[in-house]
Amino acid sequence: MTEKIAVLHHGCAKNLVDTELMLGALKQKGYQITLDAEDDDVEFVIINTCSFIYDAEKESVSSIFDMIARGKKVIITGCLPQKHGKELKALIPEAIGFLGTSDIDKIVELIENNKKSKKETFFVSENPVCKYPENIDRVQITVGSSSYIKIAEGCNYACGYCVIPKLRGPYVSRPMDAIINEAKILADKGVSEIILIAQDTSSYGIDLYEKPMLSKLLEELNKIQNLSWIRVLYTYPTNFTDELMDAIQNLDKVVKYVDIPLQHSHKEILKAMKRPAIDLDTFIKKLRKKIKGVCLRTTLITGYPGETEEHFNHLYNFVKNSKFDRLGVFEFSKEKGTYAYSLKPQIPAKIKKARKNKILKLQKDISNNINKTLVGKEIPCIVEQIQDDGIVILRSYKDAPDVDGLVYAKTDKILVPGDIWNVKITNFSDYDLIGEI
Repeated sequence: MTEKIAVLHHGCAKNLVDTELMLGALKQKGYQITLDAEDDDVEFVIINTCSFIYDAEKESVSSIFDMIARGKKVIITGCLPQKHGKELKALIPEAIGFLGTSDIDKIVELIENNKKSKKETFFVSENPVCKYPENIDRVQITVGSSSYIKIAEGCNYACGYCVIPKLRGPYVSRPMDAIINEAKILADKGVSEIILIAQDTSSYGIDLYEKPMLSKLLEELNKIQNLSWIRVLYTYPTNFTDELMDAIQNLDKVVKYVDIPLQHSHKEILKAMKRPAIDLDTFIKKLRKKIKGVCLRTTLITGYPGETEEHFNHLYNFVKNSKFDRLGVFEFSKEKGTYAYSLKPQIPAKIKKARKNKILKLQKDISNNINKTLVGKEIPCIVEQIQDDGIVILRSYKDAPDVDGLVYAKTDKILVPGDIWNVKITNFSDYDLIGEI
C-alpha cells in the first residue's frame, strides 16, 4: 500500500503555495497525500508554520504539540524553524525534522532519512534565498474557482516591524515564461481566476529584467483564452508605476482591484516604519482617476512605537477621507529581530487595541455606505458555491478570497463554480451584498 502523509497548513497564501509544492514533491515520489492528520494510517505529519506575528506562532505551536501527543512523526517546516533555528529544535526534540523556508524541496530527503536512520534532520539555511522550485508540480489543497500563483519570493525592503526579509531572504522573481505556463495549466484545469502573490508584487521582475515588469506580465497573462479574471495582491507603493495603473485599467481580464498595504498615513510614523513617506492623498486620487471603478484595499497598523494621539488622529482622518472599499487593521506586534523591537516608547496593548477598534468602527460605516450605493446596480461576480437551499455564494470583482466580503444571490439559472455573472444588487449588510441573477 502507498504510504500516506498528512499536512497541516498555517499562514498566508504565499505559505499555502509552499505547502502545495512540498506535497507536489511527495506525490512525484509516489506518496499518498491527505489533509486528515488524525488518520490512523498516517505516520508522518508535515506542519507548515507561520511566524509573522506572535499569535500566528502560537497557532502553529499548538498544532505541533497536538500531533506529537497523538504519536505522529512531526516535521516542522516554514517560517517557525527559519525564525528560531536550533532553538526550536532544542525546545521540541520530539519533532523528527525541520525545514526552513528555502529548503522545502528537501521534504522527500528528510522523510527518507528518517526512515533509514530514525534520526531527526535539520535543513534550515542560515541565510535563506528562496528560489521557486520550477521542477515541482503543485498539489492544490484548496478547491474552488480561484488559484494563487507566486510570482516572486523574498523582499528587498526592511520595514521596521517586519521579519519577512530575515525569513525569506532577498527578492527573487520567477521567470515570466514559468508563470505564464503555470497560469495556462491552471486555466486548462478549470481555474477561472488566478491571483498573483509575492511579498511585494509591484517589484516583480526588477532583479531579472532590471525594471518592474508586473505590467508586462499582466499583458501576457491577459492573452490566456480560457482564463476569466486576474487579480493582484500585495503591491507596494514605490514601484506602482503609471504603466501598472494603465495595465489594470486597460486589460479586460485584470480586475479593477488594487491591494496596497499602506500601514500608516503620517510621514513621521512611515519614516519610523522605514516605509516610503509619499503623498498618499495624491497617490490615491491618481489611482482612482486612472483606474475607473477601482476597488481600493489597504491594511494599517495601530500602536507602532512612538505613535502619538496626533499621529493616530492623522491616520483616522486619512481613513475617513480616503474611504477605502476594503480595509484591515492590525495592532503592532513586537517581533524579535526587527528594527521596531527596541524602539521607544512602546504603546500599551490597551491603547493599540482601542485605536484599532476605532478605525474598524469607522470603516464599518464607510463600507455600509459604499454598499448602499450599489443597490440597483449590476456587478460582475464569480460563482463560488451553490448551497442546498438554492442560494448562490459569489465574490464580486471587489472581493479577494478569504479577506473580503461575499455576494449572496437567488437565481433560477443553472450555475457552475467559476462562472462569471452579473448580479443585480438588491440589499446589503456591512460587508456583504445580496442580489439576484
